[in-house]
Amino acid sequence: MAKINSNYQKLQAGYLFPEIGKRVRAFASENPTAKIIRLGIGDVVLPLPDPILDAMHKAVDEMGKVESFKGYGPEQGYDFLLQAIASHFKSQGAEVAPDEIFVSDGSKCDTANIQEIFDIDNVIAVTDPVYPVYVDTNVMAGRTGEAENGRYGKLVYMPTTSGNGFDPELPKGKVDLIYLCSPNNPTGAVMPRSSLEKWVAYAKANEAVILFDAAYEAFITEPGLLHSIYEIPGAREVAIEFRSLSKTAGFTGTRCAYTVVPKDIKARNAKGEEVSLHSLWNRRQTTKFNGVSYPIQKAAAAIFTPAGEKAVKANIAYYMENARIIREGLKGAGFTVYGGVNAPYIWLKVPGNLTSWDFFDKLLRESHVVGTPGSGFGTHGEGYFRLSAFGIRENVLEAVARIKSRLKP
Repeated sequence: MAKINSNYQKLQAGYLFPEIGKRVRAFASENPTAKIIRLGIGDVVLPLPDPILDAMHKAVDEMGKVESFKGYGPEQGYDFLLQAIASHFKSQGAEVAPDEIFVSDGSKCDTANIQEIFDIDNVIAVTDPVYPVYVDTNVMAGRTGEAENGRYGKLVYMPTTSGNGFDPELPKGKVDLIYLCSPNNPTGAVMPRSSLEKWVAYAKANEAVILFDAAYEAFITEPGLLHSIYEIPGAREVAIEFRSLSKTAGFTGTRCAYTVVPKDIKARNAKGEEVSLHSLWNRRQTTKFNGVSYPIQKAAAAIFTPAGEKAVKANIAYYMENARIIREGLKGAGFTVYGGVNAPYIWLKVPGNLTSWDFFDKLLRESHVVGTPGSGFGTHGEGYFRLSAFGIRENVLEAVARIKSRLKP
């Protein structure tokens, strides 16, 4: 009989979001007339803007003509999109070459798959709370050891709490791979320049690699905050950056993202020799990935045109107004809230002595509103709750009104 990868059995319970779905379906089945408002999973609700749709339609038409039909494309992405992305980085003060960019079908996939090019014995550091994919995929690979009391023995956890301004502290010892997310999912906090400078210096001193998830950078509204880690001198030698068009431009259903692996960044092989991570990731992608479809890449390129940027910014402004409504509404009702200023997530302190899942059930039962329990993001997420600003305005206003009238902090 074939044997399984036993590391999968080390995973704790089910993946967070399927568990949420399971509980919501059970409640809906028992309460068929209840109007459930979902502010849990961060899925967008606004349609693709016209400039993006127009580009996609034109590309689909091209696929119907012999002279413009496209078959297999380059696994790294078409030049027209790579050039557009590189120019966008430059406008933000970061130098990235087109051939250092790899277009993919999602940052979730890339932040998971990137660990394939690293040795199994690397020491992994993650923030706590943390986006679950970083942890679970390393569990699957066999890097983490067994779980005990909500934590894996071989992972290094970096508390990211209100006590340190949701700015993770440096590990006390040496680690090899560091997952950072800014703006952070779930807390909504953005790492300041001084913090990123500190992390780049640490990575250089310890020959570590920073895996920098910037999927929500387009939601940064306050001036002076960095959008890319490559705005920090020396970051190209120690950091890989992930970006997504899912929330930025509503591509959750069309799937497109990109990862930057600079040619400057290296790691050591078993002999102690330096090896280019760019070449390893390119080899991985050309072996295991066939690229994003031509119509989707044409649609993605339209995001970086003047008309596309204007339309995308309008959608982002809509979601950020939702965030303001949730943040100020709950704060005015006496709840303690964080985030929602430079990210589409509000990090809510659970009132009383309830656990995160207790509050989830209470919120669903009494207000018919769905959120995300903070404990699903790590032990330091216990006692907190994430609400998403991705919703129709009328529903967001109604959800806040229900919470204010039916729940007391």
